[in-house]
Amino acid sequence: MPYRNVLVPVEEHSRIASVLATAVLIGRVFESYLQGVPLAPDISDIVIADISIGATVFDARAREVLSDRALKQFQGAMALHDVPHYVPGSHDFSHMWLPTMMSDSALGPYARIFDMIVVGKPGSNNLDPRQATFESVLFESGRPVLIAPDKVPPTLGDTILIAWNRSSETARTLHFALPLLRRAKRIVIQTMDIYSVPGPSGDQLAQALARDGIMAETVTITGKTDNEGPSILAKAAEIGADLVIKGGYTQSRLRQMIFGGATSHVLAHSELPVFMAH
Repeated sequence: MPYRNVLVPVEEHSRIASVLATAVLIGRVFESYLQGVPLAPDISDIVIADISIGATVFDARAREVLSDRALKQFQGAMALHDVPHYVPGSHDFSHMWLPTMMSDSALGPYARIFDMIVVGKPGSNNLDPRQATFESVLFESGRPVLIAPDKVPPTLGDTILIAWNRSSETARTLHFALPLLRRAKRIVIQTMDIYSVPGPSGDQLAQALARDGIMAETVTITGKTDNEGPSILAKAAEIGADLVIKGGYTQSRLRQMIFGGATSHVLAHSELPVFMAH
């Protein structure tokens, strides 16, 4: 099923221009309906150090102002890229704005009716997209997430790197990614020679994709599993990939916070769009 319904959360952060342009890029390919929605953090995520932000976000008038700013950003991007406004009954590439501001925790459940959600790469700076936004859509939507990098790529999905770790999370991600895989010009499946979970090899995955008319190369990286994240990004750069497909948090979030992990590394360091599901 192509990505006909794409959700685009909008707020002022360091990567919003890239988020909007990436959404347009994927939307134009699949003739998607892009729905923008204003976003704000949850009250529980506002700490004492951010009290000024909290006062701004949770004052009714200020929320209206923030929502208006988000609308202007969204409409500006749609106008810049000549995306038509949605007409009821239309199945063409289009956009529409939902004026109701959503919190991070409400965003994930709402996203369940969409085919994809486009968010910015989370960061630790107050001006960066929040980790809470990403985790809400990843864990609560049941849908794939396209993570926009700092800069918009000229293409998306022409050359794809699949980070295959044999897990159910990555298997689910690949199922969601089939529309992208079917139109890719080159696909490389990267596997490690050591894994913590059993499952089909990279060659077996390539054979399964070939039966679906999708041709892919395979490469196996030798080394420790804690080198998986850096090896994914190194191989992506080597082949000139414009998209990485990876399951999100095969290890627990707590373990990755303490010890690190491939998902955490890719989120922190990728300069490419990343397609993830859990």
